[in-house]
Order: sequence, then C-alpha cells, then structure tokens
Amino acid sequence: MRFHHRTIEETMRELRSGVDGISKEESEKRAEKYGPNTIEGKEDRHPIFIFLKQFHSLFIYVLIAAGVISFVFDKMIDVYVIAAVILFNAFMGFFQEYKAERAITALKKMLVPKAKVYREGELENVSSKDIVPGDVVFIEEGDRVPADIRVIESKNLRTMEASLTGESSPKSKSTDAVPEETDFADRDNMGFMGTFVTGGRGRGVVVATGSQTAFGSIAKDIESIERSGGHFEKRVSVLAKQMTAFAFAGASIIFLISYFFRDDLEFFEVMRYTIAALVSGIPEGLPAILVIVLSIGANRMARRNSIIRKLSSTETLGVTTHIVTDKTGTLTENTMNVRKIVMPDRELEVTGEGWEPEGSFYEHEEIIPPMEYESIRKLIHIAAVCNNARIVKEGEKHSIVGDPTEASLVVMAEKAGIKKGVIEHIEEKLDDLPFNSKTKLRASLALLKNGEKEVYAVGAPEEILQRSTFINVNGNVRPINDEDRDHIVSRLEEMAGDSMRTIALAYRKESDEEEEVHEERVNDLVFVGVTGMIDPPRSEVYEALEKARSAGIRVIMVTGDHKGTALSISREIGLVEEDDTRAYTDSELEKMNEQEFSEAIKSTSVFARLTPHMKFRIAEELQRQGAVVAMTGDGVNDAPALKKADIGIAMGITGTDVAKEAGEIVLVDDNFASIISAIEEGRIAFINTRQTSSSLITTNFAEHGTLISALLIGWNLPLLPTQILWLNLVTDGVFGTALAFEPGHGRILSKPPRDKRENIISKEIVPYFVIMLLLMAFLALLVFNHFLDDGLDKARTGAFTVMAFTQLFNAVNMRSIDNSIFKIGLFSNRYFIIAVVAAVFLQLSVIHIPFFQGVFHFEALSALEFVVIVAMTSSVFIVGELYKYIRYSLIANR
Repeated sequence: MRFHHRTIEETMRELRSGVDGISKEESEKRAEKYGPNTIEGKEDRHPIFIFLKQFHSLFIYVLIAAGVISFVFDKMIDVYVIAAVILFNAFMGFFQEYKAERAITALKKMLVPKAKVYREGELENVSSKDIVPGDVVFIEEGDRVPADIRVIESKNLRTMEASLTGESSPKSKSTDAVPEETDFADRDNMGFMGTFVTGGRGRGVVVATGSQTAFGSIAKDIESIERSGGHFEKRVSVLAKQMTAFAFAGASIIFLISYFFRDDLEFFEVMRYTIAALVSGIPEGLPAILVIVLSIGANRMARRNSIIRKLSSTETLGVTTHIVTDKTGTLTENTMNVRKIVMPDRELEVTGEGWEPEGSFYEHEEIIPPMEYESIRKLIHIAAVCNNARIVKEGEKHSIVGDPTEASLVVMAEKAGIKKGVIEHIEEKLDDLPFNSKTKLRASLALLKNGEKEVYAVGAPEEILQRSTFINVNGNVRPINDEDRDHIVSRLEEMAGDSMRTIALAYRKESDEEEEVHEERVNDLVFVGVTGMIDPPRSEVYEALEKARSAGIRVIMVTGDHKGTALSISREIGLVEEDDTRAYTDSELEKMNEQEFSEAIKSTSVFARLTPHMKFRIAEELQRQGAVVAMTGDGVNDAPALKKADIGIAMGITGTDVAKEAGEIVLVDDNFASIISAIEEGRIAFINTRQTSSSLITTNFAEHGTLISALLIGWNLPLLPTQILWLNLVTDGVFGTALAFEPGHGRILSKPPRDKRENIISKEIVPYFVIMLLLMAFLALLVFNHFLDDGLDKARTGAFTVMAFTQLFNAVNMRSIDNSIFKIGLFSNRYFIIAVVAAVFLQLSVIHIPFFQGVFHFEALSALEFVVIVAMTSSVFIVGELYKYIRYSLIANR
C-alpha cells in the first residue's frame, strides 16, 4: 500500500501505530504475520553442480561416445587424449560460470544489522530483521534507513537515494503529504530501505519491510529473470548441433558402407573406420579456441576501459542494436560546473572541466581578473565560505567531499584564487544553518578579519530574491526595485531553458553579539548574483554518438533527472533533434495501455524520472520488439534491468556492488564512448569467431571427405583416429589461436548490426567449404596412393602431412573471409607468423622423432618429399585467393 499521499494521521491510523511506536507484544505478533525484515534469495548452487553442468553439451556427448568405443576396442591412447579434451573444456567453462550470479548476495550486504526503534516510547537498538510495519524508527546522519518509512518528523533530514533513483544529490525530507501520482523519485516524505542519511535527523513510521520494500521489489525482479542462454551460447549450440549431425551422419554412412559393402573388412576394422569418422566430424579444439577468441576480445576491451565479467558477452556486443544509457556520469561528467554568473551589472562565463580548480572568467569574450572587481569578489567570497564541501587532490586529479552543488561553488572560488583552506584561517565561521527543503537555502555566520560579522546565504534564487531588500551593483549597495527583480527573473528563465541549476548568493551585515544564525536572521539581504551550473556532457560523447549512428545502433537515454534537463542534454549532444520535444516520465508511461507503451518505446529516445521497475519494463519491451539491448546502470535501481538486458553494463566508478554483479560488463571510466569501443571489439570478436570456426570446420569436412572417398575406392584407412585428433587439436589449435588475435580490417562500425539469428557458419561460406573439401581430400588421397607402395605407415604419413599443410594455407585464407591477404597485409598479425613457424616445427617433430613415430605410426619423409607436398598444398591458398577475388570483387561489383 502506498503512503506518500496520506497525512501522518492517516498513515498512523492505517498502521495502528502512534508517535511512540508499538508495544513489544504487538511487534511479535506482526513479526509472525509479516516475517523478518530481510531479502531472501535463491540458494547458491554448489560448485560441484556448476562443474557437472559443463558436461551438458552435444560436443561432449559425442566425444564421450567416441571415448567409450575406443575403450571397448582397447585404443587407450585415443581414450586418454579424448578424456583430456573433455576435462580441459569443462574446467574452462566452470571457472567462467563460478564467478557469476551474485547480485542478491551484494544486495543483502547493503542492509543494516541494527536500527533505533521506539517501542512504547522507549528508544531501543534492535536487529533490523526484527522491524515490522508500524514501528517508529529514529535516523540521523551516518545511518542507513532500515526499512521503507513514512517520514513523521524531519530536522533538516537529507538522504542519498542515488542507488534507487539515480539522482546524485541528497534529497531533503519533509513530513507533508504529496499527490498520489507523484513520481517515485519525488516522494520527499518517504525514506527507503538501504539508503544513506547524509544530514540532519528525523523519525519515520515503517510502512514496508523485507520483500515489500523498494529494495525487495528489485530483488524479486532480479530473481524472476530466468536467462535462457545468451546470444553467443545459442549460436554455439546451433553450431554444435550442426557438427554433431554431420559427425553422426558421416560415421553412419561409413559404418553402413564398410559393414555391408566391404567384405574384406572385419568388424574390428569397421569400428576403427567409424571411430575415425566420428572423431573427424567433431572439431575437438573448437570449444577451447572459442574461449581463447573471446578472452582475447575481452582483453582488448579491458585496454579500452571495459572489463568483461562473462566471456560470451564479448561476442554478444557485436549484435547490439540498442543502447539504453543513463545520463549522469555516462553521457555527462557527473560533476557540477559553474558555467555562468549573472549579476545586476554584468554576466560572466566560467570555463574549466570536472572538479579541477583551473579555469578562466570571461566577460564579453575576454578573460578578466575576477578579484579586481568588488561585486564579483564578494560573490566568490560568499561561495567559498557558505558551504561545507571540500576539494581533495588524489594523485594528479581532484575529487570532492560533500554536496556536489556546494562543491561546484568551492571549485569556482578556487579558480578565481580564493582557497577554501586559506580563507578558513583568515576568518572564522561562527555558525551554520544547514540547507532545509522548506526554506530552500543555507546560511553561515562569519567573523571577518576586521572584526565585523556577516551572514552569507546561498539557495534557490526565488527564495533569496524574496528575502533581499538591497542589491549590490558594481560594489554599490542600494534598495532593490521591481525592475531589478524582473531582470533577474528573466535571466533565471533563460538559464533554466539551458537546463542550468541556479543558485543565488546574498549577504547582510550583522551588528549584534549573537554567534548563532537562525532562519529569521536570514532577511533584509543584499542580493549579489546567481550562478548557473550544469553537469556538462563528456567531450567524447559527440563522436561516440555519431559512431553509434553509423553502426546502425539506436541510443536511448533513461534518467532519474527531470524531463526538461534530460531533453536539453539530449539536444546538446545530438541524441535528438533541436525541435524534438518527445520525452516521457514514469507516471506518463504508467498511464499508457500496452499498444501506446510499445509505440512510445519504439519512437522515443528520452525517458525521465523512472522507477526501477519501469527501466526493467523498457528493456523487456525492446527485447519483445526484437532488439538486442545493452543497458547501462550504476545503482541498485538499475540491477533488474541490467540483468534483463542482453548485455548489462555497470559503472566501475559510481556503480554499486549490486549493479556490478548484475551486469556482464563493467566500464572502468563510466564513459559512454567506451561502450562504442566495446561494441567495435565485439564485432571483431564475432568476425574472428567465424573465421576461426570456419578454418577448423573446413579441416573436419576434408577429413570426412577423405575417409569416405578412401572407403568407396576400396583403400585402407588414410588417417587413424589419433592422427585426426592431432590435426584437430594441435595443428588446428595453433592456427585457431593465431586467428583469434586477428585485428579488425576495414571500417567495422560502418555497417549495421548483423541479424541476431545469423549463425556462426552461414550459407554464404558453404561454396568455399565445398571447394576446399574437394581440393584437400583430392590432395590427401593423391599422396596417400603415391606412397602406398612404400607401406601403409608411409602413406598415412604423406596424407597426414598434406592435411596439416592444407590446414596451414587454409588458415591463411581465413585471416579474412572476404579480403585478400595482400590487402590486409601479410604481416599485420605477428601471432600468425609465429603460428606458421610453430606448425612447421611441430609437423617435422611428430613425423621424425622416434617416440612420436611409434605413438602415431609415422615414417619419416625425405626433404624432397616434404618440399613437394608443401608446394602441392599451396594450391589451397591460390584457389582461396581466386575464390575471394571472383566472389567479393567481380560479382559484388556487377
């Protein structure tokens, strides 16, 4: 039940409570009814079950079947090799999955262990899990709110709700009821479980506990999301099914032909043929190579400020069609910079970036020394003294302690030359009146070095203007008139149109001996001026948005800020056109029916004042419309949407642990431009996945074709299962790893996202497979037949060498499926050069070292024989280049 629109009396009556709380007996009854004030999650899976899950794969099932058959026929070397492959893939998958799925654990850590509760008028410290609806809690600066509360008493109470609402500034709390349709972020009479008290103190009556709180609803949203497997997992699953069907079909054909049509073969030989076909049909090294491809992509992304928590997300970024991004800290710098100073007699522009105390003051496009003008000097002096914020230097950069709005005034003062630390030694601040949501101002009483006292006030311009009876014009103080007020108001409206947060500054001379400042003393002020501040867009965001458009990616802004601010920033950065006024708030979206909501999400790029659940709904609706969604977030409020999205991107600097656990990617610098860089690397990762897989699978097709052809001709087995495993694991593994390092070629972000249904192996590459299968099988059989007179082992050595070097030249072709090797550069991938040297060395070793000769049944080749075979197999490279030239140059240009 919602209580923000109810008065305190109505709330107390509804909850059957009072200002002194409830009795202990009543709390025990309610504890039985409502349960503990905790957020329950699913039990964590035991690591052993995560490990066993890794064996649930078609590739693994086929390899186990081949291993069992090999064991039955006492081929123990085959068994050991297959077992090693299975275990390697299982461990790789286990270590990746074991790190994931801990969002609920992080959420629980944000809850307080103790809380201060009134029970029958007595203030007690109780366990937060024992709090029930109707309890009255006391909170003060430094506390976490233990449950959702309706505020019933506020003494300058302020809470930081950024983790829930996305707003970076503390919220002042009041006791007044607000309209029922008030947006979640604007319910100033409510406190929410897990948020911080940043100032003041107050009391509140508990209206919701545990899973019924705002935090609890987030936890339920997270728990309700069942991932059916990411995009990459689905594509790999399709590839596994294709290769498994191919392996079993080929093995079945070989078994039937050899059993029914080859009377010269005994059953033992028939099974050797069948096992060889089964092993040749499965690219045993592919699972490990895919992990390597994704790991390299993840490492490249890390160098561009994106940390990958889930490897498969590397490739999924490549099909992203929509980026749903927060505004604060991602599109903007997450700082407050004073950009404009409006005074009765002049206007100034202030430059500088972030919290760095470096910048200039401009008047009429010329730099001026601000401290040489009395009225400017007075404004800057007030800004430096009347706040509690500080600038802290951390290495080469500066950060802040305190309220960001107040800190922006300190930064402005230091740009002008007034150091806060220095001025505190020159004059004494006698008292402070903290910011109050009712008065909308803060004030300080200062003792100047000449012995005089002054009251300084900063706050909402309309409030400061109302309390001012004088105005400072170029250092001269005179009574303020209606013309002055109208001029200031008109300038305020212009600044509001530019989405600036405006803060007015004023002062008054204090003559009595009192050393405290009260609200009634903040009157008869001398109005000095107004500062306009803004969270500026990141400098990189303009180019990043242009890249997103070129890449066919739609960008949507979702923010907890006000609609006007969101639209202004979106126009400034080019997210929407200047005349585009379309933007929706949470309350407006809630009123829409299903069709209207769908159309709003489809056609609108700016959404403001959103609740956690609405962000979740937006991600869900985009996916229903067929989009692949990457969503950014930093707060607890973003966690459900981050987990629901195809790619959850958490902020590394401002992000909560909950957001980081729910996302697959963490942005080190919280920068939108880093997302676009990550998408570029994701596209490269898919290209490398396709090229690596194609290289490996071509070999499998050729091995299958060689075995079936030999069987039909009536020859013996040209390749033994162990030899095929060497080709599939070692030779293919070397080239597969090298191809994983291939850099991007061409303008990666100049094309729209590929269809998410597009498989790793597409129809487009089938003609190439057929050509290479025929050529590689023909060369292997030709050499096998040539060496048969020298013995079966020598013939198999020749066929094996042919297959190894056709793999090498095919891998050269696969460095780019559609570009000539001469276009992309022979030496542009140094890892491939290393792979070629390693492959030649391994090939020579395995056929000449006696130990390996015995294991694999090889005989040494002469230097001449070796050179002739290499020359023959180079035809694979020549044919591949001709194929790419004909298909992608001649035909494409018609």
